[in-house]
Amino acid sequence: MTAPTQEVLRRGWCPSTLRPMETGDGWLVRLHPPGGRVRPAQLRRMADLAEETGNGLVEISSRGNLQIRGVRHEAHPALVEALLAERLVDEPGGPGPQRLVLASPLAGQDAGDLIDAAILAASLELQGRTVSGLPPKTSVIVDGGGELALDGVAGDLRVVAIDRDAVVIGLPQGGWLGPIAPDNAGALAARLLSGFAAYRRAEPDRIHRLRDLDDDQIAALIDACSVSRTNAPAVRPAPRRVGLFALRASRLALIAGLPFGRSDTRTLSRLCEAASAHGVSEIRFSPWRGLAFLGLEHDAAASLTARCEALGLITRDNDPRLSVQACSGKPACLRGETQTTGDAAVLAEAAALLLAAGLSLHLSACVKSCAQSGPADLTLVGHDGRYDVVIGGTTRDKPMARLDLSQIVQRLQPGQDIHTRLTAGRLSGPQV
Repeated sequence: MTAPTQEVLRRGWCPSTLRPMETGDGWLVRLHPPGGRVRPAQLRRMADLAEETGNGLVEISSRGNLQIRGVRHEAHPALVEALLAERLVDEPGGPGPQRLVLASPLAGQDAGDLIDAAILAASLELQGRTVSGLPPKTSVIVDGGGELALDGVAGDLRVVAIDRDAVVIGLPQGGWLGPIAPDNAGALAARLLSGFAAYRRAEPDRIHRLRDLDDDQIAALIDACSVSRTNAPAVRPAPRRVGLFALRASRLALIAGLPFGRSDTRTLSRLCEAASAHGVSEIRFSPWRGLAFLGLEHDAAASLTARCEALGLITRDNDPRLSVQACSGKPACLRGETQTTGDAAVLAEAAALLLAAGLSLHLSACVKSCAQSGPADLTLVGHDGRYDVVIGGTTRDKPMARLDLSQIVQRLQPGQDIHTRLTAGRLSGPQV
């Protein structure tokens, strides 16, 4: 197997197993297992491969993919060969999305879901991959209507169950179509994506994501589908991101978060050993940058929760680290201008009460915004060792100031200006 070309490694590619991305600590290899699920022994094997070929660090992305960091150039062919031979990855190849559909980590087993979201997600993935010309970051969200609402997860199209035999499809500009039968959702989504791809081919410099279409183009897409417009589904409470969840057949799932989405391979191996010992049937990756352990009996669930906590994972939903999205930063990233990993821990402690009350915090070591594409209550953008401070926006919005870490920590305290603006503005939780 030959190494990827420099064209493949250029900035703008969405990294995958076959097409890694050059970073400051080696190659970043992103992988997604078939169906988004693995057995404990399979995840242990992934951890072993990451230890053998990389720098011993792994991440879970906001789209629920596993990322192996620091892969050595000469070790990449052996890593790919093992992953493909053992069927540990789903790698369609080509320039389009390596993974199109994102569903709840409990899809298909969530006791509260209105439909089988796993079956619908698989159908959408299959039909969506027939559409050529989609950009690598194209994403379709499938929400089964249960406890784990995916309203806060960014996507180009959103399919939401509103009844046991009906779903609606949402566009990023706020228009909704339906209701339609779940069996028809895949074809309709593929039609919308095909129309989007055609517009993108016609205007490649302007149109990069579905949200870039103008009102007339969106209207034409909708008209071509011959499906009625409808109201947006009812807003559901923000989901718990970690903890125990009820599954069908009187079983439980434990979702445990990795601090800032990162772990070392030895910890991951110990987690897999514990999962096997406690009867976990499968493990899935969570968009809240954690692991979902499925198929637990009640006693085993309590024991595995304690083991996860002992290994440093997050099992309580009020943990402030869950509300912080941070990229790998300097020196792991070639473009990073700040050390976001260490700074995230400092800010999580300094803003703990704000984060527990509902604040969202995004640290990006540069303007690229790899850890989170959408706005946050507080966005910090790295710039030559300091941060541009953006309130209620994205990395590309106008900052209110450029500050070093100590200044931000000070001004996040009660009575200071950043604290006051956050509590008076976008913060939706109780006031602090």
